[in-house]
Amino acid sequence: MTTLKLRILFDDAMLGPGKAQLLARIRDTGSISAAGREMGMSYKRAWLLVEEMNSAFRDPLVASARGGPGGGGARLTEAGEAVLSLYAEILDRARRATADQIALLEAMLRGGPDMSEGK
Repeated sequence: MTTLKLRILFDDAMLGPGKAQLLARIRDTGSISAAGREMGMSYKRAWLLVEEMNSAFRDPLVASARGGPGGGGARLTEAGEAVLSLYAEILDRARRATADQIALLEAMLRGGPDMSEGK
């Protein structure tokens, strides 16, 4: 299956599929450590990526609470939800805009469908 992956490089920050997936899993699990585990990364790596994103954007994307008697947890902030939604929209638009060209590239691959048949 062919996939399009997009990485947006800003002057001093980057947003790509890994960080977007981390944000989505934090949203779904309510936990930075659980999100990291699901992605096969250490808590430290997940936390460093969250800190990187929180410092890159004007408003933090993830809010977290330390563990304790009531337990800790994490959630996406309003800004985090917006960034995740905008990234998904950009990716969807890019997929639609490039579908024909990607199909042509696939046809040029060894073992790909022959797009010249019928012409």
